[in-house]
Amino acid sequence: MVDLAVSLGSLRLRNPILTASGTFGHGLEMRAFTPASKVGALVSKTVTLEPRAGNPAPRISETEAGFLNSIGLENRGVEHYIAHTLPEVAGADTRIVTNIGGESVADYARIAEVLADREEIDAFEVNLSCPNVHGGKLPFGTVPRVAAEVIEAVRAVTSKPVFAKLSPNVTRIADMAVAVEGAGADAITAVNTLLGMAVDWKSGRPALATVQGGYSGPGIRPVALRCAWECARNVSIPVIGCGGISSVEHVLEFLVAGCTAVQIGTASFADPTLPGRIAGELDGELARAGIERVGDLIGTIRDGREAQRG
Repeated sequence: MVDLAVSLGSLRLRNPILTASGTFGHGLEMRAFTPASKVGALVSKTVTLEPRAGNPAPRISETEAGFLNSIGLENRGVEHYIAHTLPEVAGADTRIVTNIGGESVADYARIAEVLADREEIDAFEVNLSCPNVHGGKLPFGTVPRVAAEVIEAVRAVTSKPVFAKLSPNVTRIADMAVAVEGAGADAITAVNTLLGMAVDWKSGRPALATVQGGYSGPGIRPVALRCAWECARNVSIPVIGCGGISSVEHVLEFLVAGCTAVQIGTASFADPTLPGRIAGELDGELARAGIERVGDLIGTIRDGREAQRG
């Protein structure tokens, strides 16, 4: 048996496979397809202080290599999450990561404070990077100083591990990674969706009511891999790779590039058994390669850094 355990800050996971926020429900909705015990952690859909109706329809559009979404962080708010979701996940045989969102630094701090003492929650993922609220123009995901302010505010009110989820829609994601590390993040999730759009040329109408939205799926994997690698080589905290992962080979690519763990998102819409199945396949792939610990593979990319230092 291969040792698949990894650590994200103080949080120990049985394996490096997590679900991605917004793709696998809030809690245990998908347990009939992937039992919680099969994955390292379940990541909730984004929870906000107040209920959000989300963006107008149409807000999902399929493309050749993934899909565009403009959900707009639809959720029932933190009080509903506390009353209905947390009791459901209290006995889950895995780690629970609650993804939180806000429209101001104070929003992020307040929701983290409200949830800080909940024993059902093992860590927070701070959504700095949703591209489909306010037209993707919120500064949390694009300005290092502002992202750092959010992480500092969350860090000040909780002792739980804090993961900063970054946007790929920036010029230098390494600057964002360094900023949130300095502000107290325990890990980085790289990345959220890319900004994209689609148009029906016959009608002249955009595919989404908001015109642009978040693009996810297999088409973004090379971009996500580059972003995760860039983060990993510039910070000392763990990086969680996310974007277009749909096979055990993809997982191994992200681990070699420097990721400690990965999240599976869009692919699980087509096959909700995928996260658990990939976790099982990972053991076999590493065993066949003669690797006894998954940690021995992390960051083994031959990217020329040693030669550059010399």
